[in-house]
Amino acid sequence: MPKMKTKSGAKKRFKMTANGHVKAGQAGKRHGMIKRSTKFIRDARGTMVLCPADAKIVKSYMPYNR
Repeated sequence: MPKMKTKSGAKKRFKMTANGHVKAGQAGKRHGMIKRSTKFIRDARGTMVLCPADAKIVKSYMPYNR
């Protein structure tokens, strides 16, 4: 059985925590920040942990990063 390949885009965008959760950057912060509320900008700092449904998809892209 050959090795499975990691998706190049996924390894650049996601990191795994020690407990196996998937960390990702908050979406919606690239442009148009004038129309965003101050609360959104403040809450969207840093990274977030993906929900289990999305994490399952990302984990399939990164088979060896568990």
